[in-house]
Amino acid sequence: MSKKKKKGKGGIVFSTDPEFEYQNDTFGELLKETLPPEQQNLRVLLEKKGRGGKQVTIVSNFEGKSSDLEDLGKNLKNKCGVGGSSKEGEILLQGDVREKVVELLIKAGYKNTKKSGG
Repeated sequence: MSKKKKKGKGGIVFSTDPEFEYQNDTFGELLKETLPPEQQNLRVLLEKKGRGGKQVTIVSNFEGKSSDLEDLGKNLKNKCGVGGSSKEGEILLQGDVREKVVELLIKAGYKNTKKSGG
């Protein structure tokens, strides 16, 4: 049997110390504030490797809360009319929609958005 760690518990299961207080350290996720759009340095690139030859547009270098990343991803997916996902500071959009994504991000106030790669 493998031992599974409980997320957010830091390996602490039970303490007999009556004065013990659990401190939640989730890598600063709760304290991490989202930078304003004009301070974000977003990169938009196209990737095909490891995806069965299918193209995926990736928006990377987002700094902020995961809820804000998901909101931005949902907005981009809606405006581009494609599917995708948001996780770990990146937004994945199905297909080659780089031009449209850069245009939408600049209109939304993300002035430092650039295409990278080929």
